[in-house]
Amino acid sequence: MSQMTRHIFRLPHSDCEAAIHVQGPESGPPVFMAHAILTSSMMWDSQAALLAARGYRVLRADTRGHGASQAPAAPYAMDDLVDDIVDLLDALAIERAHYVGLSLGGMAGFGLGIRHPERVLSLCLCDARADAPADFAAPWDDRIALAQRQGCAALADPTIERWFGKAFVDAHPDIAARFRQAAGATAIDGLVGCARAIQGLDYRAGVGGIAAPVTMIVGANDAALPQAMKDLQGEIPGAALEVIDGAGHLPNIDQPARFDAALLGHLARAEEAF
Repeated sequence: MSQMTRHIFRLPHSDCEAAIHVQGPESGPPVFMAHAILTSSMMWDSQAALLAARGYRVLRADTRGHGASQAPAAPYAMDDLVDDIVDLLDALAIERAHYVGLSLGGMAGFGLGIRHPERVLSLCLCDARADAPADFAAPWDDRIALAQRQGCAALADPTIERWFGKAFVDAHPDIAARFRQAAGATAIDGLVGCARAIQGLDYRAGVGGIAAPVTMIVGANDAALPQAMKDLQGEIPGAALEVIDGAGHLPNIDQPARFDAALLGHLARAEEAF
């Protein structure tokens, strides 16, 4: 049931090839999963297996310039990444899906819920903002410059330590190695394009119009994001917020049991709404 197949589709909006990994029964409710910048669909390996075993059809896309997807010339806008999601749903003939996105994937999820409500069964948006204030956007300039000089591998160690904390990295060298490899394999145009999309993120004014069931999940130790997502909860009608104790920016990795419980709870609540 959980055997994974990789499909490659040419996306009409970007005219590039994108990879999407599909597992679970064809008849299952579709769940589209989108990952963080400098990673790939591999960051959802555990959750994809869990959902497929529970009867969901799991669709994990590699974002432009990440994993097995090509990188169009940078820069990109967040709306471009949203268009890619819709193109992939179209390619798989999926009318509507549950959407799970973390960080960059969560940012695009806000846009999907605002711009394409007819394609969304529910939204689970994790460790993500809906806007890009100056103190959030500015650090990306230095990260872009470093990647352009030395390649994306130069961003791997500081990014992984920022996400997980040094103690977790030291205690889990296998996990750090997987994420180090994914970061190093990211195309420079993919990093630059997605970073510029993050800097231009501007969905905050529209979140009040999101009609789908929404759960936001955030690691308690993820800098300013717990407060930012609490603020968003107050702006999205009926939104739930789950704060994962002991977790950083990727709570599905450093606190998987707690994250999985929150994700399954979200899907159960969403299905009750239909």
